[in-house]
Amino acid sequence: MATIYYDNDADPSIIKGKKVAVIGYGSQGHAHAQNLNDNGVNVTVGLHEGSKSKAKAEADGLQVMSVAAASEWADVIMLLAPDTAQPEIYAESIQPHLGAGKTLMFGHGFNIRFKTIEPPPEVDVSMIAPKAPGHRVRETFVEGGCTPGLLAVHQDASGAAREVALSYAWGIGVTRAGALETTFAEETETDLFGEQSILCGGVSALVKAAFETLVKAGYQPEVAYFECMHELKLIVDLIYQGGLNYMRYSISDTAEHGDYVSGPRIVTEETVGAMTEILEDIQSGAYAEKWIAENKNGRPWFNQKRREEQSHLIEQVGAELRQMMPFLDPVTIKPGE
Repeated sequence: MATIYYDNDADPSIIKGKKVAVIGYGSQGHAHAQNLNDNGVNVTVGLHEGSKSKAKAEADGLQVMSVAAASEWADVIMLLAPDTAQPEIYAESIQPHLGAGKTLMFGHGFNIRFKTIEPPPEVDVSMIAPKAPGHRVRETFVEGGCTPGLLAVHQDASGAAREVALSYAWGIGVTRAGALETTFAEETETDLFGEQSILCGGVSALVKAAFETLVKAGYQPEVAYFECMHELKLIVDLIYQGGLNYMRYSISDTAEHGDYVSGPRIVTEETVGAMTEILEDIQSGAYAEKWIAENKNGRPWFNQKRREEQSHLIEQVGAELRQMMPFLDPVTIKPGE
């Protein structure tokens, strides 16, 4: 059975007795910093010179320092900058200020797993990874709950790395829902696989393929959008609440029959084989090597692909339809953003 920690397993006084620097104020950074601050933790946000996030963090009532100054000041440093930016930030502004008694933390294990960051042995290295986008970490915290997360210890120089990490998890609210113990390798490999095979890559490709099939067959793009994208949330909400069984219980018998008959025609043995290859690329480091190289080369393929995807017909149709549904609080991303 998995080991899962909750509020009563954590000692809040540990993190409340530490000076905590949250490096980055993006999706996860803003949620961690604000949640910690609300829970009475002495927190500072570390940002690079000229960061557009500085004004936002200060408007949210948080102290802001340079990354180097925050790292020197802090007992606990949580690095939440983008994966590809972390090694340079670490080498230039964090590593010089590490020493015995300090804790270096991560919200994702990528750079430890693939050894692009190698902390000194006298430093505790741990991870608290909420299993949700940062805005949901913040929203659910404010509502009185939070999202579950993963806890891992890579290096326990002090003998108390797990206790500090668990107290940090309490500070951002994760122990309200549960912090499941894992390893940096397991978190990284499963996270990358989930993103690529189902959560982002798999779902995006399936939605577009279904939409294109209907449009090519002569159906209205608007009808295809409602069927292949809009309704997806309704199904996912049922799965989220009660699993596949509850989803099937809630839909019509005809829809359930279609699930059993056609699901295996979409996800074939060939699809499963591709998933296995994806996982093997992640485990071997081949995927990480390719992504790191793409960033070092200025992201030419990535940027072109992003522009192409942002201009897809389903995005054009969807943007128009969502404007007619103000209750959705619609958001539109323009190509190039």
